[in-house]
Amino acid sequence: MSPEAIKQDFESALVKHFSFKARLRSFLHGNGNEEGPLRDADQCGLGQWITERRQGAYRHLPEMRELDLKHRLIHQQANRLMDLHLSSRREEALAGFGEVQVLADYILELLQTMEAKLRTAQA
Repeated sequence: MSPEAIKQDFESALVKHFSFKARLRSFLHGNGNEEGPLRDADQCGLGQWITERRQGAYRHLPEMRELDLKHRLIHQQANRLMDLHLSSRREEALAGFGEVQVLADYILELLQTMEAKLRTAQA
Protein backbone atom coordinates (compact mmCIF):
# COMPACT_ATOMS: atom_id res chain seq x y z
CA MET A 1 0.00 0.00 0.00
CA SER A 2 1.44 3.37 -0.96
CA PRO A 3 1.98 6.12 1.63
CA GLU A 4 -0.78 8.14 -0.04
CA ALA A 5 -3.21 5.19 0.11
CA ILE A 6 -2.35 4.70 3.79
CA LYS A 7 -2.96 8.40 4.44
CA GLN A 8 -6.36 8.26 2.72
CA ASP A 9 -7.32 5.09 4.57
CA PHE A 10 -6.57 6.64 7.94
CA GLU A 11 -8.31 9.88 6.98
CA SER A 12 -11.37 7.74 6.31
CA ALA A 13 -11.04 6.19 9.78
CA LEU A 14 -10.75 9.65 11.36
CA VAL A 15 -13.88 10.87 9.59
CA LYS A 16 -15.78 7.84 10.89
CA HIS A 17 -14.44 8.48 14.41
CA PHE A 18 -15.35 12.19 14.38
CA SER A 19 -18.77 11.37 12.95
CA PHE A 20 -19.46 8.99 15.85
CA LYS A 21 -18.57 11.67 18.39
CA ALA A 22 -20.73 14.27 16.63
CA ARG A 23 -23.71 11.91 16.41
CA LEU A 24 -23.38 10.95 20.07
CA ARG A 25 -23.14 14.58 21.15
CA SER A 26 -26.16 15.37 19.00
CA PHE A 27 -28.13 12.50 20.56
CA LEU A 28 -27.27 13.72 24.06
CA HIS A 29 -28.51 17.19 23.15
CA GLY A 30 -31.87 15.73 22.17
CA ASN A 31 -31.47 15.46 18.42
CA GLY A 32 -32.47 11.89 17.71
CA ASN A 33 -30.09 9.69 15.78
CA GLU A 34 -30.22 6.08 14.78
CA GLU A 35 -29.13 4.31 17.94
CA GLY A 36 -27.66 1.15 16.41
CA PRO A 37 -24.36 2.60 15.15
CA LEU A 38 -23.95 4.56 18.39
CA ARG A 39 -24.66 1.60 20.63
CA ASP A 40 -23.04 -1.24 18.70
CA ALA A 41 -19.31 -1.14 17.97
CA ASP A 42 -19.81 -3.58 15.09
CA GLN A 43 -22.43 -1.40 13.36
CA CYS A 44 -20.32 1.72 13.69
CA GLY A 45 -18.35 2.86 10.63
CA LEU A 46 -15.07 2.86 12.53
CA GLY A 47 -15.89 -0.56 13.98
CA GLN A 48 -16.34 -1.94 10.47
CA TRP A 49 -13.07 -0.29 9.41
CA ILE A 50 -11.28 -1.88 12.38
CA THR A 51 -12.75 -5.35 11.69
CA GLU A 52 -11.65 -5.27 8.04
CA ARG A 53 -8.12 -4.11 8.80
CA ARG A 54 -7.63 -6.21 11.94
CA GLN A 55 -8.05 -9.30 9.78
CA GLY A 56 -6.15 -7.87 6.83
CA ALA A 57 -3.59 -5.22 6.04
CA TYR A 58 -2.91 -3.99 9.58
CA ARG A 59 -3.12 -7.20 11.59
CA HIS A 60 0.64 -7.08 12.32
CA LEU A 61 0.37 -3.79 14.22
CA PRO A 62 0.33 -4.22 18.02
CA GLU A 63 -1.88 -1.11 18.30
CA MET A 64 -4.66 -2.81 16.35
CA ARG A 65 -5.82 -4.85 19.35
CA GLU A 66 -5.69 -1.82 21.62
CA LEU A 67 -7.67 0.19 19.07
CA ASP A 68 -10.38 -2.48 18.96
CA LEU A 69 -10.57 -2.65 22.77
CA LYS A 70 -10.77 1.13 23.21
CA HIS A 71 -13.32 1.40 20.43
CA ARG A 72 -15.55 -1.15 22.16
CA LEU A 73 -15.09 0.68 25.45
CA ILE A 74 -16.16 4.01 23.95
CA HIS A 75 -19.36 2.33 22.75
CA GLN A 76 -19.98 0.98 26.26
CA GLN A 77 -19.68 4.51 27.58
CA ALA A 78 -21.94 5.79 24.81
CA ASN A 79 -24.57 3.22 25.80
CA ARG A 80 -24.41 4.35 29.42
CA LEU A 81 -24.79 8.01 28.46
CA MET A 82 -27.61 7.29 26.02
CA ASP A 83 -29.46 5.30 28.68
CA LEU A 84 -29.06 8.20 31.11
CA HIS A 85 -30.41 10.59 28.50
CA LEU A 86 -33.38 8.35 27.72
CA SER A 87 -34.21 8.05 31.43
CA SER A 88 -34.46 11.86 31.66
CA ARG A 89 -31.06 12.24 33.32
CA ARG A 90 -29.91 14.53 30.51
CA GLU A 91 -27.55 16.74 32.51
CA GLU A 92 -25.76 13.70 33.90
CA ALA A 93 -25.49 12.25 30.41
CA LEU A 94 -24.00 15.47 29.02
CA ALA A 95 -21.59 15.72 31.93
CA GLY A 96 -20.32 12.23 31.15
CA PHE A 97 -19.33 13.18 27.63
CA GLY A 98 -15.92 14.25 28.95
CA GLU A 99 -15.11 10.58 29.63
CA VAL A 100 -15.97 9.76 26.04
CA GLN A 101 -13.74 12.59 24.86
CA VAL A 102 -10.75 11.23 26.80
CA LEU A 103 -11.18 7.84 25.14
CA ALA A 104 -11.79 9.48 21.77
CA ASP A 105 -8.51 11.37 22.09
CA TYR A 106 -6.69 8.13 22.89
CA ILE A 107 -8.26 6.44 19.85
CA LEU A 108 -7.10 9.37 17.74
CA GLU A 109 -3.54 8.94 19.06
CA LEU A 110 -3.63 5.21 18.26
CA LEU A 111 -4.78 5.89 14.71
CA GLN A 112 -2.06 8.50 14.22
CA THR A 113 0.60 6.16 15.62
CA MET A 114 -0.50 3.33 13.36
CA GLU A 115 -0.56 5.55 10.28
CA ALA A 116 2.92 6.91 11.05
CA LYS A 117 4.32 3.39 11.48
CA LEU A 118 2.81 2.19 8.23
CA ARG A 119 3.89 5.25 6.24
CA THR A 120 7.43 5.06 7.64
CA ALA A 121 7.63 1.38 6.69
CA GLN A 122 6.63 2.26 3.12
CA ALA A 123 9.07 5.15 2.72
